[in-house]
Amino acid sequence: MADTSKFLNDEQWDKIAPLLPSEKSGSKGGRPRTDNRKVLEGILWVLRTGARWQDLPQRYPSPSTCWRRLKRWSEEEL
Repeated sequence: MADTSKFLNDEQWDKIAPLLPSEKSGSKGGRPRTDNRKVLEGILWVLRTGARWQDLPQRYPSPSTCWRRLKRWSEEEL
């Protein structure tokens, strides 16, 4: 699988990562969570291009994952 295009360099990611809420794995197991950095790259792609979520290229996590994570992050209290 091709690497995602980078909107954020490592230095920028190091500053942003601590600001994102951490989520604990469920006690029942389930599917592993998609990496926050990959999800954020997908969100930034949609915001940068103005495309619809369903047009998100396959090199990013699923559109529903990116949208739900953005919604959850925006609703979190800091």
